[in-house]
Amino acid sequence: MKFILKTTEILDVRDCGLADCRQVLQQQKQLREKRQKGQIPNTVLIVEHPAVITLGARQSANKLLVSPEELARRNIDLVQIRRGGGVTAHNPGQLVFYPILDLRTLGLGINEYIRKLEAIGIELLAQLGVEAHRQKALPGLWVDSKKIASIGVRVSKFITYHGMAINIHNDLSIFDFIIPCGLDNITITSVLKETGKNYAMNQIKKNLAGLLINHLSLSV
Repeated sequence: MKFILKTTEILDVRDCGLADCRQVLQQQKQLREKRQKGQIPNTVLIVEHPAVITLGARQSANKLLVSPEELARRNIDLVQIRRGGGVTAHNPGQLVFYPILDLRTLGLGINEYIRKLEAIGIELLAQLGVEAHRQKALPGLWVDSKKIASIGVRVSKFITYHGMAINIHNDLSIFDFIIPCGLDNITITSVLKETGKNYAMNQIKKNLAGLLINHLSLSV
């Protein structure tokens, strides 16, 4: 199921529900082409994925701890994706959002854009009682030394795609099969693990939509 969660003249936020990673990747590519031609406004897809491990463009950071055959046996999809960063994992209960934006309309460079995504994540997590922070040279968000959110983006002719994943109440055991983003000896955490609270995802999506509008509707 897909519907417009929130919209303004310069940003559409769409809830894609629980959707296959490969299908959403294809949708991003189609939207990127339309955005490049000016056929749609800046758009953000919000989604949860069935269990999937994705491999980024940086091959040295794509570190699996089990074979692809073992992942298939466990019904975990494995997808090669041309985005920044290394291997990461998605599953239900993790909130993922994919902005398809023309950075020129926001007056942002790539590094500024990544800082903007981190700011959105920090504010969202604060609403849920989690104090998250950045770590120098490590895109994503952390709670003390534990990682709670990952960022992997790609920009083509000023148009962004891919995005950010925040662990809300997903099964973290999926990360046991990888070395997340190629970083050894890190612990993955979630909102549920940090607070003991199981928040309703629909409300979190509404909160996120409001933050996206606030941060990404700064058109000229």
